[in-house]
Amino acid sequence: MKINKKTQKNNKEKINFMEGTISDNDFLAPSYINLTNPKYIEIDNNYFSSILIINYFREQSDLLLKTLIDTNIDVNISIFYEKQDNYKTIRELTYHIGNVGADLKGNNQNRQDIDIASFTYNDAKYIRKELQINNEDLYFLYIYINTYSQEIKEVDNTLNKIEGILESKGLHTRRAFFRQEQAYRACMPLMENNKLLKEVSKRNVLTSGLVCTYPFISSAIFDDTGIFIGINIYNNSLIFIDRYNTQKYKNANMCIFGTSGAGKSFYTKLLILRYRLLGIEQYIIDPEREYNHLCENLNGTLLKIGPGSDTYINVFDIRKESIEDDEQGYLANKISKLIGFFNLIFGKINEEEKAILEEKLIELYNTKNITFDDKSLYKEKSENKLIFKESIDMPILQDFYNILDKDDRTKIFKIKLIPFIKGSLNFFNNYTNVELNNKLIVADVYELGEENLKYGMYLFTDLFWDKIKKDRKIKKAIYLDEIWRLIGVTSNKDVAGFIYKIFKTIRKYGGSGVAVTQDISDIFSLEDGIYGKSILNNSSIKTFFSLEEENIKILEKYTNLSEKEKIEIKSLKRGECLTFVGDEHILNKIYAADFEKEIIEKKIDK
Repeated sequence: MKINKKTQKNNKEKINFMEGTISDNDFLAPSYINLTNPKYIEIDNNYFSSILIINYFREQSDLLLKTLIDTNIDVNISIFYEKQDNYKTIRELTYHIGNVGADLKGNNQNRQDIDIASFTYNDAKYIRKELQINNEDLYFLYIYINTYSQEIKEVDNTLNKIEGILESKGLHTRRAFFRQEQAYRACMPLMENNKLLKEVSKRNVLTSGLVCTYPFISSAIFDDTGIFIGINIYNNSLIFIDRYNTQKYKNANMCIFGTSGAGKSFYTKLLILRYRLLGIEQYIIDPEREYNHLCENLNGTLLKIGPGSDTYINVFDIRKESIEDDEQGYLANKISKLIGFFNLIFGKINEEEKAILEEKLIELYNTKNITFDDKSLYKEKSENKLIFKESIDMPILQDFYNILDKDDRTKIFKIKLIPFIKGSLNFFNNYTNVELNNKLIVADVYELGEENLKYGMYLFTDLFWDKIKKDRKIKKAIYLDEIWRLIGVTSNKDVAGFIYKIFKTIRKYGGSGVAVTQDISDIFSLEDGIYGKSILNNSSIKTFFSLEEENIKILEKYTNLSEKEKIEIKSLKRGECLTFVGDEHILNKIYAADFEKEIIEKKIDK
C-alpha cells in the first residue's frame, strides 16, 4: 500500500496543533484524586465515602429510603435492578426444593441445621409460587449510598447518621472499605455496577418488593407556569406554584395562617408583588396599614376610609357588574348584602326585624325609582341610548335614616345609625367619588379603629366582589387580611355566609380568595366553626407559619395534620412554613431577592 507523503505531512501538522489545546475532558477533570485511604476518596479537597446496603427485613411495607431522602443530608443514591430469567430461576428453585425436602425427611442434621433448611425450603416454595401463579419476576437488587464533605470528621458523622436512619428501617449496611472507588463510580451517572460490589450487596427481590425501593418520594412542586414560592427545606428543590391551574387544583383559593412576626404578611406581600408582574388584578383589604408602601411602589391605587379620608364609597351603590349579563335581580341581590351590613351595625336581629328592614330598603330604592325590574337601573342619556345609573342616582345613609324615622317599629335602628349620619362615622354617608380602574387596589381601613373595622372591611369586600364578577376571563384575587373580623364571633352568619360564598364561587369568575389571619381560634368561633371550616376546605393551598400550641390543637380538628407536622409548625423559624398544595405537604422556606425585599419593606422615593 502506497501512502501519500502530503497526507502524512498534513496529519502530523494536525497532531502538533491538537497538542496545544485543552479538551472538554481536561476542563472537567479534577486536579487530583487520592485513592490511598481505604475509608474514603479525596478529590480536589473533598472527601467521599460510601455505604452498601447488604440486606433488609423480609417483610417490608414502607418505602425503604423515604426517611433518608426526607432529611437534608447530602447524599448520592444509586439503585441497580437485574432481572433474572424466570424459566432458569424456577428450574433451579425446583431442584433446590427437591434436595432440601429430601434432607428434611432424612432428619439427619442437628436442630439448627433443620431450622435453617426449613427456612430456605419455605422461602424457595414461596418464590416459585409467586413466579408461577402471580406472574412476578425475580430481580437482584443493589443499593449504594455516597456522601461527601470538605471535612473528614463531617463525613464520618454523616455516615453514622445514615447508618442510624437505615438501621431504624431494618436495613443492614456495610461501609465500602477498600471498595470506595468502585462505590463512588457506582453512584455516578455511569451505569457501572462493579463485580466487587455485587458480590457483597446482592439481594434477591420480587417485583412487588421493588415498590419499597422507589426513590422519588420527597414532595416537590414545580408548575411550569407558576411563580416562585420558596425552597423545599427537606431536599432544597425549588417550589413553583400556579394556583390558577384549574386542571391541577380545584380552585385558586389560599389560607395563610401564622402568629404575629412569623412571616405571613411578608409572604402575602411577596405574592402580591409577583402576581402584579403577571398583570393579575388584585384587591387587598388592609386593616393594619401594612400594604401602603407596597401599593405605592407598585403604582397601585390606595383607598382610605376613615375620619381623615377624602375618598368615599356609598354602601347603597348598585353596580352594573354586581350580576352577570345573563342574570337578573339587581335589587334583590343588593338587599341581601345590605341585610348583612346592617346586621353588623344593629347587632343580632331576628327574622321579623329582617323583614321590616327589607321592607324599608325596598321603600328606600323606590324613592330613587329603582324597583325589582332591572330596567329601572338604567336611565336615558340621549335619544335611544340607555346607561346604567351612577352613584349620584342611588340613595345614601341619610335617606335611609329619614325613612326609619317615619316608623315607630324602626326607631331603635334609627338611633343606632346616628353615628353614621351625624357622628364620627359620617364618612359612610356620602356618594362614591373614586374611579377604580387600577389592577392593584388597596383598601386601607386602619383609621376606623378596632370597633368599626368590620364595617369598612365588609364595604370593600362588597365592592371588590362586584369587580371580580365583571369578567370571567380575567384572572384576579381578593386578599382578606385579618379575616376573623368577618367570619369570627364578632361578626354574624349573614356576613360570614357572604364571605363563604366568595370562596365557594370565586373560581368560576377566574378569581382567587386569600384568607390571612393570626387569630385561628376566632375564625372557628362562629356557629361552631362551620364558616371557618368551609373556607379552609375550599382553599386548595394552605400555608401555616409558626403557631402556638393552642392554635395547633384547633387546626388539628379541621385538617389532616400528622404528629410530625404538628411538631414542625410549632418550631418553625421566621419565614418558614408548612404548605399544603392539594395532597402534597411541603416544608417550605420563603425566599425573596434583595430588590423584592426593598420594594416590600421600604418607602422608595420616586
